[in-house]
Amino acid sequence: MDLVSLSAFAAALAVVVGVLALSVVWRKGRPFAQGDVFRASRLSRGNHLLPTQVLVSPTSVVHYTPQWFGKYEHSIHVAHVASVGIDTHIIFSDVLIETTGGASPIHCRGHYRSDAVRMKQLIEQYQTAYFKGTRPS
Repeated sequence: MDLVSLSAFAAALAVVVGVLALSVVWRKGRPFAQGDVFRASRLSRGNHLLPTQVLVSPTSVVHYTPQWFGKYEHSIHVAHVASVGIDTHIIFSDVLIETTGGASPIHCRGHYRSDAVRMKQLIEQYQTAYFKGTRPS
């Protein structure tokens, strides 16, 4: 093998690896479930490649963190949510969802303000419906 064909092979290999990496980043950045899924901005700290997501459903709140290999999910049943706090910064907001049992809270960083407010509204709406014994709309 001469130097030209070796460098062409290395360039082709680099392109293939880059395309695979971009495909993984794109695939892991899509919503992980149906329903009200809130994805952190890729412009926020810690969310550039694999942004964290939060699913708010009538029964639970799920914090989903994609990883290069696998994922991390932390869920809290709506009945066990003690409080929802929003820490608003210049552009993005952080959401802190605490539990009644004192277990580790869900701390979501880098969401848009409107998404943070909507998360809190949905959780409160689902809690109200849960404790009244009715189904949320």
